[in-house]
Formats: sequence, C-alpha cells, structure tokens
Amino acid sequence: MTDCVFCEIVAGESPAVRVYEDERTLAFMDIFPGTDGHLLVIPRLHSRDLLEIGAEDLTAVTLAAQRIARVVVEELGADGVNLLNCCGAEAWQSVYHFHLHVVPRYADQSKDALVPPWRPGISGDRALLEELGGRLASALG
Repeated sequence: MTDCVFCEIVAGESPAVRVYEDERTLAFMDIFPGTDGHLLVIPRLHSRDLLEIGAEDLTAVTLAAQRIARVVVEELGADGVNLLNCCGAEAWQSVYHFHLHVVPRYADQSKDALVPPWRPGISGDRALLEELGGRLASALG
C-alpha cells in the first residue's frame, strides 16, 4: 500500500513509539493522544477499515487490544479503558488503515480531557428504535 503512514510504520520507514508487536499486529503510541497512554493497535496487513478487514486480522487486533488494555490499567493506573474504531470520514477516521484506539481513562482530568460526544443515559425514541432494529434484524437474517 502506498501513501499509508501506518504501512510505513509497519515497514519501519516512519518513526513510532512501538509498544507491542506480534506476527499479525503492531501497537504504538498515538502522536495525537486524547489521554495519557493513548495508543493504536493495527494489523500488519493493510485493510482500509472495519468493513474491509479480514476476520483473522480483526481477531488478532482485538485480542492484542484487550491484552494492552489490561496492562494500561495495571501499569498506568487507568481507571477504565475505551476501545474505539472510526470507520469512514463522518465517523472521524483520518488514517485509512484499520486501527483500534486503546484509550486509557482517568478520573484525574489532568490526564484525561475527553468528554463523550453524546449524552449517555438519555433514552432514544422508542418507535425509531423499533423501526431501525427491525430493519437491521431483517437484513441480518
């Protein structure tokens, strides 16, 4: 893949603070962190996004992210962890190589400036939930 900064990182052509790697995945620190310890986990093989990645690479990335999340809590003292994937420009994807953000969360706001982009705990419209849920259930068989 040409012009993919994450492929360049995998190849050792672009710098990154590498944290973990195995035969299928690579994890490195995010250079635009939302919180202290924010990092990315990617497949070594290029896949554009969640809709394109193969099952084996998706599994490997998810398991690596889980392992790293445990270490983030233990080693950095995080109070929680978010795993985030952005698929498409409108979902905030800015690098078109599948990746999971492992975002440590802290009660200490000096380490964590993130706020939810929506208001959790606000109920959705029941009729819309039923309509959209029915359409999705039908499409999924």
